[in-house]
Amino acid sequence: MTTSDSQRPQLSRDLTGSEFLRWYWLKDELIEFGRALGVRTTGGKELLAQRLAATLDGLPFTEPALQGSANSKQLSGPLTSSTVIPKGQRCSQVVRGWFTEQVGEWFGFNGEMRAFFANTDGTQTLQDALDHYQATRDQGQKVIGSQFEYNRFTRAWYEARPDGSRKELLEAWQNYRSLPVDERGRI
Repeated sequence: MTTSDSQRPQLSRDLTGSEFLRWYWLKDELIEFGRALGVRTTGGKELLAQRLAATLDGLPFTEPALQGSANSKQLSGPLTSSTVIPKGQRCSQVVRGWFTEQVGEWFGFNGEMRAFFANTDGTQTLQDALDHYQATRDQGQKVIGSQFEYNRFTRAWYEARPDGSRKELLEAWQNYRSLPVDERGRI
């Protein structure tokens, strides 16, 4: 089933995968639809949408390989600048506490720092992480990932309308997400 106009269809088994992917769906809608189809509903919104599209098209879906081991060794105190960061180290409260001591209470794991920890190979130290934090901290606006569509829309909308109100933003967002992907402007 495809819709030739710009009316968002109801979620049903009659949709094709490509028609399904043309539209914005809330993750809760995807989970409910996945359960109705007997599709695994875990993981992120994009992964779930790809599973559902494959199911609607009658195609097999290959799950992505799992990343890292959840039982890898994690840091515990006391920490120093020469502490080696083990591969698979999470951005934990213990690590956050060390960074807070170094840079202040305002420290937070931003995207750059999360990526640093995700990519450690077991040879970097906390000093390397601190140097990375300080080098990347004031680089201006960062790219917002495609999975955060509302945040991307909000940033672009306010850049184009600095005096716009939240009410206007929400109305624009509702209109934007009601359109199929191929009829929206780029954000």
